[in-house]
Amino acid sequence: MLPEHPEDFPAAFAAAWATRQGAAIGDLFVEDADFVNVVGLWWHDRAAIARAHDYALKSFFAETDLRVGATRVRQLSPDVAVVQFRVTLTGQRAPDGTAAGPRQTLLGVVLRRTEAGWLAVTCQNTDVVPGAETHVNDGTLVPADYRR
Repeated sequence: MLPEHPEDFPAAFAAAWATRQGAAIGDLFVEDADFVNVVGLWWHDRAAIARAHDYALKSFFAETDLRVGATRVRQLSPDVAVVQFRVTLTGQRAPDGTAAGPRQTLLGVVLRRTEAGWLAVTCQNTDVVPGAETHVNDGTLVPADYRR
C-alpha cells in the first residue's frame, strides 16, 4: 500500500525493507526514479532500485532491522513534497559474515502525489559519520574533522 501522505513514506519504506523483497522497495518509486545509495551507487529506474535492494536484502542486509527516527516534511506544492528522515540500521553482516555494528543514515526523498498515493521520484541515502565533517582522500576515503 502506498503512503497516503508524505509523512507516511518513512514508515512505508521501513515496512517494505522488512519484507526482504526488493520489489516492495521498488513499488514505492515512480518508474523512472533515481536512487543514490550511501557509497554513491546510482540507480536510474524502479527495476534497478528493486534489483539492487533485493540483492542487499537477501545477503548482507538479510537480518537487518530499520528503525525510523527524526523526520522532516516540506510540502513544495499540493503534489510534491520533500521528506528527510533518519534511520538506524542494525543486524548488517560484514563481508566475513560477522555481525557489523549499528549505522545511522539520513534519507532525502522527493515525492510526487499520484492517484494511488505518494511515490518517490528520487532518493539519496547518506551515512551519518559521528565526529566527521567531511572525508579526505589519502589513498583511501577517511572521515575527517577540522574543528579540533
